[in-house]
Amino acid sequence: MTISVIEPHGFCAGVTAALRKAVAVAAEARPVFCLHQLVHNEVVVADLRTRGFSFVESIEDLPEGATVLFSAHGVSPAVRERAAERGLKVVDATCPFVERVHRAARDFAAKGMPVVVIGNPSHAEVRGIVGEAANAVVLDPSQPRARELPPKFGLVSQTTMNADEVASLVAELRESHEVETMAEVCNATKVRQDAVKAFSGDALLVLGSANSSNTRRLCEVARCRTFRAGTMDEVRALDLSGVEELGVTSGASTPESFFREVVSFLRRG
Repeated sequence: MTISVIEPHGFCAGVTAALRKAVAVAAEARPVFCLHQLVHNEVVVADLRTRGFSFVESIEDLPEGATVLFSAHGVSPAVRERAAERGLKVVDATCPFVERVHRAARDFAAKGMPVVVIGNPSHAEVRGIVGEAANAVVLDPSQPRARELPPKFGLVSQTTMNADEVASLVAELRESHEVETMAEVCNATKVRQDAVKAFSGDALLVLGSANSSNTRRLCEVARCRTFRAGTMDEVRALDLSGVEELGVTSGASTPESFFREVVSFLRRG
């Protein structure tokens, strides 16, 4: 079996910056908390636990005055306000591209426009964006259209969606609505998806956690048989029989050390 490494892979700039902040704050504060997983990767989360991090799902779960890291996915204004009310020491690790989407949603709302968010309504990033505008509507491309959209609205997108799917949906909406849009996935997401679509081997292994949106999108856009694994145990359990050329890539929150370990394991056969 031939192993082909697909470039680019691994950490995007936003994840790298978030982890740098996490390591710095862990060196200075105890106890230290993170609101939600810093990034959606079980290897990263396990490493941060060894550095003293505890992960919580609500600001209310934190002791007064605690140090808390906001995850790379961002938070709503209401969460920021509540953190201030409770005297929390906040370190903000929100991805800059996610911050850009928040600004666009705020700008649309400030102009009196309804805001529509393309994304998964249960994802932490989308929950944060929705909080920027009263009565924002989430449009999940994987679900039937649940409600009518206003005739004119501002449109933004979760940054880790399927880039082609978002572009197609934007074009469709423009045919029937007056749309102002900043709906696009981040560049790191798009270039990784483009590289996977260009791969011509007979199978693809995407390294990343099951709850990672950008990892799942890489699996979706592949044009061949696809596997996903987030740990070495999952890699060892894969049935790769019959695969002649295996492409290997990873989500934007998957550590390079794990990627190298997997590639080395596969090449040893």
